Amino acid sequence: MFFYLTKKISIPNNVKLKCVSWNKEQGFIACGGEDGLLKVLKLETQTDDAKLRGLAPPSKLSMNQNLEGHSGSVQVVTWNEQYQKLTTSDENGLIIVWMLYKGSWFEEMINNRNKSVVRSMSWNADGQKICIVYEDGAVIVGSVDGNRIWGKDLKGKQLSHVTWSADSKVLLFGMANGEIHIYDNQGNFIMKMKLSCLVNVTGAISIAGIHWYHGTEGYVEPDCPCLAVCFDNGRCQIMRHENDQNPVLIDTGMYVVGIQWNHMGSVLAVAGFQKAATQDKDVNIVQFYTPFGEHLGTLKVPGKEISALSWEGGGLKIALAVDSFIYFANIRPNYKWGYCSNTVVYAYTRPDRPEHCVVFWDTKHNEKHVKYVKGLISITTCGDFCILATKADENHPQFVLVLCNSIGTALDPKYIDIVPLFVAMTKTHVIAASKEAFYTWQYRVAKKLTALEINQITRSQKEGRERIYHVDDTPSGSMDGVLDYSKAIQGTRDPICAITASDKILIVGRESGTIQRYSLPNVGLIQKYSLNCRGYQLSLNCNSSRLAVIDISGVLTFFDLDARVMDSTGQQVVGELLKLERRDVWDMKWAKDNPDLFAMMEKTRMYVFRNLDPEEPIQTSGYICNFEDLEIKSVLLDEILKDPEHPNKDYLINFEIRSLRDSRALIEKVGIKDASQFIEDNPHPRLWRLLAEAALQKLDLYTAEQAFVRCKDYQGIKFVKRLGKLQSESMKQAEVAGYFGRFEEAERTYLEMDRRDLAIGLRLKLGDWFRVLQLLKSGSGDADDSLMEQANNAIGDYFADRQKWSNAVQYYVQGRNQERLAECYYMLEDYEGLENLAISLPENHKLLPWNKAVELAQNHSMKEIGSLLARYASHLLEKNKTFDAIELYRKANYFLDAAKLMFKVADEEAKKGSKPLRVKKLYVMSALLIEQRHEQVKNAQRGKVKGKSSEATSALAGLLEEEVLSTTDRFTDNAWRGAEAYHFFMLAQRQLYEGYVDAALKTALHLKDYEDIIPPVEIYSLLALCACASRAFGTCSKAFIKLESLETLSSEQKQQYEDLALEIFTKHAPKDNRKPELDSLMEGGEGKLPTCVATGSPITEDQFWMCSVCKHGVLAQEISHYSFCPLCHSPVG
Repeated sequence: MFFYLTKKISIPNNVKLKCVSWNKEQGFIACGGEDGLLKVLKLETQTDDAKLRGLAPPSKLSMNQNLEGHSGSVQVVTWNEQYQKLTTSDENGLIIVWMLYKGSWFEEMINNRNKSVVRSMSWNADGQKICIVYEDGAVIVGSVDGNRIWGKDLKGKQLSHVTWSADSKVLLFGMANGEIHIYDNQGNFIMKMKLSCLVNVTGAISIAGIHWYHGTEGYVEPDCPCLAVCFDNGRCQIMRHENDQNPVLIDTGMYVVGIQWNHMGSVLAVAGFQKAATQDKDVNIVQFYTPFGEHLGTLKVPGKEISALSWEGGGLKIALAVDSFIYFANIRPNYKWGYCSNTVVYAYTRPDRPEHCVVFWDTKHNEKHVKYVKGLISITTCGDFCILATKADENHPQFVLVLCNSIGTALDPKYIDIVPLFVAMTKTHVIAASKEAFYTWQYRVAKKLTALEINQITRSQKEGRERIYHVDDTPSGSMDGVLDYSKAIQGTRDPICAITASDKILIVGRESGTIQRYSLPNVGLIQKYSLNCRGYQLSLNCNSSRLAVIDISGVLTFFDLDARVMDSTGQQVVGELLKLERRDVWDMKWAKDNPDLFAMMEKTRMYVFRNLDPEEPIQTSGYICNFEDLEIKSVLLDEILKDPEHPNKDYLINFEIRSLRDSRALIEKVGIKDASQFIEDNPHPRLWRLLAEAALQKLDLYTAEQAFVRCKDYQGIKFVKRLGKLQSESMKQAEVAGYFGRFEEAERTYLEMDRRDLAIGLRLKLGDWFRVLQLLKSGSGDADDSLMEQANNAIGDYFADRQKWSNAVQYYVQGRNQERLAECYYMLEDYEGLENLAISLPENHKLLPWNKAVELAQNHSMKEIGSLLARYASHLLEKNKTFDAIELYRKANYFLDAAKLMFKVADEEAKKGSKPLRVKKLYVMSALLIEQRHEQVKNAQRGKVKGKSSEATSALAGLLEEEVLSTTDRFTDNAWRGAEAYHFFMLAQRQLYEGYVDAALKTALHLKDYEDIIPPVEIYSLLALCACASRAFGTCSKAFIKLESLETLSSEQKQQYEDLALEIFTKHAPKDNRKPELDSLMEGGEGKLPTCVATGSPITEDQFWMCSVCKHGVLAQEISHYSFCPLCHSPVG
């Protein structure tokens, strides 16, 4: 927390001030002094425009009114903010209540007791009651409208102070002898307050101030001390409530004249003076403390004697009455905040919740994510992550470091046993320090590491990613730290006061001014430096060569960590204090990409320094978020925290530094050539990018390419190359407009060139489907139908995602997207629309799942399902849609009916004399349907028998049921006969044509078993041909005998066969050379060996492959040539 004096107002005629009070709601400042002086002042309020630019609040007065009415010295002024009243009292006991009318203050009521002087007045929290105490012990409680509620005379008591509790049930009376008595709100004495801070104090003392914060803005944490009592000797106690037996005790070491809490009870200001060691006169000072007694800092104030103080309503200013002047000091609070990947993270308290409300405000998309955190200590950010340091809970001394991403999702919590008073964060490490020790945690492995480095890191991870070191230790960097919290308990004479870290080093500052430098990631003490100030905020530049130090009183100095210089004794030392020093500095940030650039906040101005030389300052009061690419991003936290639930993007300000402004001005006013020279002299990737973009605008492709090369923008280089290949100037201009995001202009240029296709392509890339559709409709020619459908569907999706179902329906209808249409009708509960859609769908559409329908019908015992199917199937068959009927039965799991129809179709095709391959396929499909039927029966039986008996029994039951069913239809037994017949028929012909005549004959002999499927004339003609080719004239003779005896042949055909036989057998005797082998094949019938479906040969070996679907075999040596079963074409397992 930093503070600095900003303004001084002098009171005419050097009248000494006695009291000052700042109205927290309306901003009026009342001050009273000698000779009846009473003034009401008001500082000018800030304009919205000035707020947005982050300018410091103005210091001119918009009101300066003298209030006439008091004759004696005005000693007490107090505001009733709820009712806009001012109550004042002077040394003669005269009380005046003032009211605001038409912009001026007038007397409303007067009261004069004439007996004694008013020492203190206090309005309660809701402004309904006032309690007035007189020096002689008289107490009056009155209402806001002037009526007396009760009065009491405390005999023998000299009163000096009064205050109400937050709930208006308790009154505290401060006595002139330093005692504090507790009364109820009716004036009944309860008890004396225990004053622990006065232990061992001797001599007369008096109360300097009592202030009870009423919790109107919430508390810093639950059960936070809020009642402050301070004595003139500098002793102070802060209590949680009036009976607190364990208050926070402070010895301010000064003579105190007044105290006051800020607007949210987070800072207590104590005003008074101190004897200066060197001077005779006293020094006026204001000390600032937290509710837990931690000292935040000291503000020195000029003048002889300070008499009063008062906070402004927002806690950003404080008014101090000194002699005949009012001094104003600006306060720069220690906000809990950070900035990571375009997200501002800030915390505030709410009166209705005990936790801190942490807001993750994504400034890019203006979205915020809120997280409630108990016991928040600090927020630290780096890269895309943030660390919330918190207390584990009230009863437990543990603390938690919660690693969050930029939307507040907790990724990894680490419990630690040291107080994380100071937290620093790098891209890979989190360092938390108490006053005695520091803890390091490697929370992630850096990207882009070599294999060797990764091995080292993973090894160190295995050995433990967490370490703890005592500040007095000297670690060597050889991973010797361990997670031993006993180290942290050991005390130190020189506590830690600040830390900072970069990827390479860790800096620890100590109260004596010693700075310790450690290496990272392996923590080793490298160097100790000595500074003559106590660091409050430390910061390293981007290459870790310089350290910026802001001390407790706001003085900024710089230290070069690597410089080697001679000291006064002639010894060479490492590290040098640089010559730059600035005062009243409250924030600073190094540039991320330049070790010599930094920005700092000094009072209400921001300075940018390059090599320790300042540029001209910018008026602002923002906190610096980020400094890179020659741009400073600053956030007006003061404004945001006035209304933290509604952060405004206007409160985020970007400042360009001078070299960027100058380059831009040169490009605009002088030209690209001169600007190029200037950038050459002051090189920076951002400036080259600026030049490249300006050159692109002017289509100066050579300069643009050079500049893109200098800023290492590969995409830019590729873009310039692509532009170079375009012939048309206007085409180039359109592409450049698109590159800079000026899509409207690019589209306009394309349309002017009559290139609607390019305009559509541009909008497609952007995903702007509304405009795509507009452009498609606006064209005179035929629009691309598929693109129209795609656009309509994309717009339908846009509305459906936003649950605007009725809008989505219109576009899905045009995009013919029945699935999404059905979903929309369902969401709209438009069942009529669903019905019409179902009717309009074609047969076998995937939105009409028969399996599901049949399953539902069976589950709900719909009796007529079979008859319905039969009726629909017969309707289809009437229309000659046999395959549709088969598909209907198949989908409904009525496999037997489907198979019957399929067999019928196969038989018809065979009779027609269709191609054998087609007929075989039909028979295979029939057989597969029969196999599915078998599987269905087995599964049904397994379901029935489950739990009753063994698997063998269930299988047997399945077979028995199948047997019963198959008696009705014998073809279910030998479902594969048709497929086998046509398979061997084609195989024999294939073997014959390929010249394997013996194999062809063996295969043809099998066909004798299939005379019921293939016409005998075909079978015996083929057999005769194969036998003739194989020189098996005995078999050939038998085939001719069979052909000549066929009833189906005409006498002419028979005569032709006889003539042919005569011709053959006159030349060759009707005998077979390999008689026994052929005889075994000729016999056929029962006891026949299984046949190999690949070769047609009998399988005589024990080892052969069998198909899992059709149960047919193939010789073991043959199956290696096949990926699929030769008969049913199912994959070979």
